[in-house]
Amino acid sequence: MTELYHWFDLIGVAVFAVSGTLIAYNKKMDGFGVVVLAIVTAIGGGTLRDVILDVPVFWLHDQSYFIAILASVFVTTRLINKQRSIPYYHLQIADAFGLSFFAVMGVQKALLAGMPSTTAIIMGVITACFGGVIRDVLAGNIPMLLKGELYAIACIAGGIIYTGSIYFGFVTELAMILAMLTTLILRFAAVKWQLTLHVFKYPD
Repeated sequence: MTELYHWFDLIGVAVFAVSGTLIAYNKKMDGFGVVVLAIVTAIGGGTLRDVILDVPVFWLHDQSYFIAILASVFVTTRLINKQRSIPYYHLQIADAFGLSFFAVMGVQKALLAGMPSTTAIIMGVITACFGGVIRDVLAGNIPMLLKGELYAIACIAGGIIYTGSIYFGFVTELAMILAMLTTLILRFAAVKWQLTLHVFKYPD
């Protein structure tokens, strides 16, 4: 089971590294900027989660995370240089998959650390969202977390599905799949139909 969690972590890291690389391309950053943005996107949220939970930071003694990040950067930059144009929805797709993986992995790790369900769901949101927040701040954008269509809400929904499934006795693998699908589908639906939580009434 630990090996399964590790592979899910690596997949989430790789996907978020792709989204960081795409933002770096849009901002015309140099090679160092690309790598920095990919790294902070991929491991920023998980690092903050581990610091808050007071557990060993997940990447300190495992170089496989950086191998996954650098591999993602290499493949993405090669594809971009061949295609010369990357539609914005590619970024949204990569980001949505990263959210679905990391939201569930954050919840799962918090539960293993003995946290109650509410705290675990918050840790899932931090894991999934705050790497993207750091990415957007460094790139000079308003973070998707603050204005994106149901960004954090999708993570919360996935966290609720995961903790609820575990509570009702679902096997862990099924709970993870259900939660990831919930997060992914909700995020895709929000982007497609521009679903947001409106508070203010804007003229447009």
